[in-house]
Amino acid sequence: MKQQYIQLYQQTHSAISKHSATCFNEYRQPSADKFLQMGFPTNKDENYLYCPTLNVLDTNFGFNINQITVPIDVKELFHCSVQGLNSIVVAVVNEQIISTHGTIPNNVIICSMKEACIKHPNLIKQYYNKVATKHADNFTHFNAMLVQNGLFIYIPKQCQLSQPIQIIRLLHSNVDMMVCSRNLLIVDEEAEAKILLCDHNRNKHQTKIFHNIVTEVYTNNNSKLELYELESSNINTIIHSQQFVLQHTNSNTNINQLTLNNGVTHKKTVVDLIGKHSNLWLGGMVLNDKEQRTENHTTINHLAPCCNSQELYRYILDNQAQGAFSGKIVVSEAADNTQAYQTNRNLVLTNDAKINTKPQLEIYTDNVKCGHGATTGQLDQTALFYMQTRGIGVDEAKMLLMLAFVADVINNITIETLRERLRMMTEKRLRGEASKCLNCNLC
Repeated sequence: MKQQYIQLYQQTHSAISKHSATCFNEYRQPSADKFLQMGFPTNKDENYLYCPTLNVLDTNFGFNINQITVPIDVKELFHCSVQGLNSIVVAVVNEQIISTHGTIPNNVIICSMKEACIKHPNLIKQYYNKVATKHADNFTHFNAMLVQNGLFIYIPKQCQLSQPIQIIRLLHSNVDMMVCSRNLLIVDEEAEAKILLCDHNRNKHQTKIFHNIVTEVYTNNNSKLELYELESSNINTIIHSQQFVLQHTNSNTNINQLTLNNGVTHKKTVVDLIGKHSNLWLGGMVLNDKEQRTENHTTINHLAPCCNSQELYRYILDNQAQGAFSGKIVVSEAADNTQAYQTNRNLVLTNDAKINTKPQLEIYTDNVKCGHGATTGQLDQTALFYMQTRGIGVDEAKMLLMLAFVADVINNITIETLRERLRMMTEKRLRGEASKCLNCNLC
């Protein structure tokens, strides 16, 4: 598998670099050398024991090396009907920004990485690849070898955005396609932002689209970020996402990863808490049925004293779905007075569904409060029987129990209109209906 991508890179290196954000080219050849040495991981690698994306890499994916713009009717596709959300909408097709709607406040920057490298080189030099290179693995180098564009968001000092930023990211191709993107998100000192990322696949053909994503997130001193990631794609979508987060003093970060519909998804999230009194909530829910597969691999590194982290992931698996959760919390010697808790809860509804879970906790100092745990089971038959005795049909009772099971994740969404819409979409998904936003042509 490795060789076909090495050959592609060697044959098209000049074209890739020509049509790329300039900041990527500095790291391209060193990453290619490392990928040539390392290759792809295997299921023998501890961090990729159950990785579902490894099984599709031998597909002959195409690449948009010349960065040709995909023809899309923006007015038809890119609109969201969540009443009261009133967001700044950024429409992205594959790795290219197509349009931006809404009033962007002064000094807030939302643009492509290509544009950011030209117009904001100082910010790029200060932040780009600083945290990702620390945790880089095979797929990080693979991404850096081929990536050409991505999304850049900068929230300046003391800017408190009243509107959420909604990124509607659409995968679209008529042939098997691999899309590589590299994103950079910076929330500067005393700034606040709420960002909703919606992943969709517009492809109506039986072709596969592989999205290989690397994202760096920086929350500086006294900043606050809420990042909601919603995937509502289809069975032909393969997503391999790596997200590296760096938190400074007194920063507050809320990352909520919601998988309502997908094909094959691997998400790796690494958070470094390097500033005192920083706080993190990291979690999400996975609703999988048929032959869908989802893995969440997380690492939270407590590197400073007096920091708090809470981690919560809930899975509901039906039919032949497969899921995996691997979560590690590391409390370093310098991280006294840490509070860190990790929980993974799973519902497996059939004998053919499968979940693998691996909670981990490493503590290298005293005077901490930490805990972790995981449970896997089926619906509570006693509760189900009780609800039926009260006149609730069996299907409705099952849906209500499953909705209650994921309520802790949904309730952590602070945007009320978004929370209620996600609750409605989750309920429809649990009923076996299409979990589609009202009037949305992408869900």
